[in-house]
Amino acid sequence: MSGPVEVSVVLPAYNEEATLRKTVTVTLDRLAAFLPDESYEVIVAEDGCEDRTPEIADELAAEYDTVRHIHSDERLGRGGALEFAFREADGETLVYFDTDLATDMRHLEELVESIRTHGYDVATGSRWLPDSAADRPAKRGIPSLAYNRLVRFFLRSDVRDHQCGFKAFDREALLALVDDVDDDHWFWDTEVLVRAQRAGYRVKEFPVDWTPRGDSKVDIIRDVFGMGSQILRTWWQLSVDPRITRTTSLAAGTLLIVVALALMTVYLDPQSVLDAITGADPVIVGVSALVYLLSWPLRGSRYQHILDRLGYPSDRWFMTGAVFISQTGNLVFPARLGDGVRAYVVKARRGVPYPTGLASLAVERVFDLLAITILAGSVLVGLVLTDGTAEIAAAIAADIGTVSIGGETVDPAAAAQTALRVAAAVGAAAIVAVAVIVFNARRETDLIRPTIATLSSDAYADSVASVLEQFVGDIQTIVSERGAFLRVGGGSLVIWTLDVATAIVVFAAFGIDITLSLTAVAFFAVSVGNLAKVLPLSPGGIGLYEGAFTLIVVGLTTSPALTATTALAISVVDHAVKNVVTIVGGIVSMAWLNVSLTTAVEQSRDIEAEAEAQD
Repeated sequence: MSGPVEVSVVLPAYNEEATLRKTVTVTLDRLAAFLPDESYEVIVAEDGCEDRTPEIADELAAEYDTVRHIHSDERLGRGGALEFAFREADGETLVYFDTDLATDMRHLEELVESIRTHGYDVATGSRWLPDSAADRPAKRGIPSLAYNRLVRFFLRSDVRDHQCGFKAFDREALLALVDDVDDDHWFWDTEVLVRAQRAGYRVKEFPVDWTPRGDSKVDIIRDVFGMGSQILRTWWQLSVDPRITRTTSLAAGTLLIVVALALMTVYLDPQSVLDAITGADPVIVGVSALVYLLSWPLRGSRYQHILDRLGYPSDRWFMTGAVFISQTGNLVFPARLGDGVRAYVVKARRGVPYPTGLASLAVERVFDLLAITILAGSVLVGLVLTDGTAEIAAAIAADIGTVSIGGETVDPAAAAQTALRVAAAVGAAAIVAVAVIVFNARRETDLIRPTIATLSSDAYADSVASVLEQFVGDIQTIVSERGAFLRVGGGSLVIWTLDVATAIVVFAAFGIDITLSLTAVAFFAVSVGNLAKVLPLSPGGIGLYEGAFTLIVVGLTTSPALTATTALAISVVDHAVKNVVTIVGGIVSMAWLNVSLTTAVEQSRDIEAEAEAQD
């Protein structure tokens, strides 16, 4: 080719030996019909194929001067292969479409000229515009429609069809966008379109005639887990994360607490809540503080064992102090800045590099998650085995009454008990899953990828497998030594049990009879309350914990003594006891270790950047 290339058409190809030659010749014929000779090129982006696609692509490149073959030894994913090819392309107008030619090629000129001569930055065909002609069977049409509506709702997109494989881009606009695009597979199209609209680029969507080629089936990994999680991830990145600054987090948290207090005055009598709090037995409340205090040396010991396995031995009491300081930081500052504080403390006082400090926190979180899963599953299974579901089922059904479906009367309590039994079965399965994960982490043989392969044949499963392998890798850091695993895993179970036990003692301080079902409810209330605190809206999750705790307790108990007023009072005292123990321990630890919390927070701001630089 001697003339300048204006248009580059990329054909993403993975195992396309049956269709590639026809697709390339049809593409060349269509381009020649409206573009000057030598002003275009066709690039076969061959993505780690396992058939004869690479050989055919080489033959086509040798046969046509306008055809290029870009090969990848490893799977880059659909989006990754496109992005790599676009960067290697010479044209200012970048085009791609699926090699099955499902979109009628008579639309190719409109697609190309929308960018080349009409000044659009992005152009895409659409199967969901009124003038589109798309023969979509229900098994493909319904999931596609649902997906596009979710994208439009969550990501505020004006495009109706994000996944039509028929798109063109202005080179400068696309290269400015792709650095921020995280997905490298099926969600790539959607993310580019959404980010283009957010950045103010001109996007054209036009109707096309489309005929399905081959068979399509729902893939549990790609369609359910993959695409759904990518929508949530992009929503968080575009709509939430930019707004989570220290100032806005504190303001939002303060506003949330004010609103909660205002609503409480409407639905609850604040004086009644205060009276309930002051009526609690102070001796038993003091006992709850002692119970919670018992968990802190265990936290320090667990963190000591984690760092020891990572090659940085230390002593239990120093680590207990470091954990106290970091958790105090999480109480005082929003957005869980205390996690960075801990990484700073162990580096400043014990020379632990930031990457190792952050990795140790990840391992700790993994074992917290495993402990919660095991405890939750055990509680559910225990309720069913001891016939302890009746009271909870009655609470769930109390305000529903009888329900008629199809002329048949359904007993809500019986239905609730069935649901709890199903939940118990899920809990048992979760326990088994944890056992399998731990077993896999103790073996050199990788069971994750083969297992996922039985659920999904899509390449997106590779990225899911990579995430799970990292998860298992964190566990493997500990389980490779039986003693370390028992100390860290067993310690996590005891820590969370003591957290729940603290709440149960507070229930007793209010004169509430402790039953098996109440113990189960307490576990769920504490767990959900702590999960609510993950949202960085207020320091220490104040207000979030109490709200979640109260809703769970009121919703899952039938005891006349556990009114909304009493449940809220219990949640306030439970959270206050834990926060007071944490703050007192943090102050003592800061004095002992000579650590300034404000200085630690300031120093921790750049920890992630430094960690990445050292990796």
